[in-house]
Amino acid sequence: MKINIKNMNSLKGTFLLLPSILILLVTIILPVMLTFRYSLKNYNLTEPYNEKFIWFENYIKVLKDPHFHNALYNSIIILILVMIIGLSFSMIIGIVLNRKSRITPFLTALVIIPWAMPPIVNGIMWKFIFFPGYGFMNKLLMNLKIIDSPVSWTENRYLFLIVISIVVSWRIIPFSSLVILANLQNIPKSYYDTMYVFGANKLQAFYFVTLPLLLPSIGVVLINLTTTALNIFDEVIAISGYRFEIQTLLVYNYLNTFNFLDFGYGSAISYIIMLISGIFGYFYVKSMAYEK
Repeated sequence: MKINIKNMNSLKGTFLLLPSILILLVTIILPVMLTFRYSLKNYNLTEPYNEKFIWFENYIKVLKDPHFHNALYNSIIILILVMIIGLSFSMIIGIVLNRKSRITPFLTALVIIPWAMPPIVNGIMWKFIFFPGYGFMNKLLMNLKIIDSPVSWTENRYLFLIVISIVVSWRIIPFSSLVILANLQNIPKSYYDTMYVFGANKLQAFYFVTLPLLLPSIGVVLINLTTTALNIFDEVIAISGYRFEIQTLLVYNYLNTFNFLDFGYGSAISYIIMLISGIFGYFYVKSMAYEK
């Protein structure tokens, strides 16, 4: 009897992958399918006997809701600010850490600390810094004679959005800078030597060598910044609570799902947020593939 080694190896590979596939099905695929099913139903726990399919009415209701428009507006502003702050500082920190010195390992370890902190702890820490009364930031600015009286950082809507963007950027910049650093360390030194031989300066070497070769890691960083900015929750709650004017998409989703117990409506919100995140991710991945 002839044994097909190729088929046996294929079966062995499938068998080894089976536990991972089962975990993926149970923890990701099944919840995603159930959530979509809930989003098509009138499924409110305050009315358990009124459960029925209403198809896409929840989605239409979400898109017409002014509270959703407000949360989407806030999230987009945070997204833009986080992308600007996060990408700029990630590249600066990555370039600084790429310079070899005695303190580089210490600086690298120091940079990782904000990333290692839980989001809720991060939010509580920054709450004391931007406390509306005599928090650390107000004390600092008053001692430097920049302001005469305390600033209500969390009371004004746009000031709060700037503050929360700084807080989120602080948490996500360490990972992003390490991605940039890893890419920088893989660029051959000979590329720069060639540029300098032909009379290029450091700025030209950065523009024509470093920046094009950083595009793949910049794409990863932008995806990371985008998903983090769109899914911010803990810091908002820790710093300023559930106020309507400063709600983000996830806060809006949480209130409708768990405070009002409307799981059908909340599931529709979840899918809309997932779709928005997916659109950004698609264009980033497509642009990276195009660059290659």
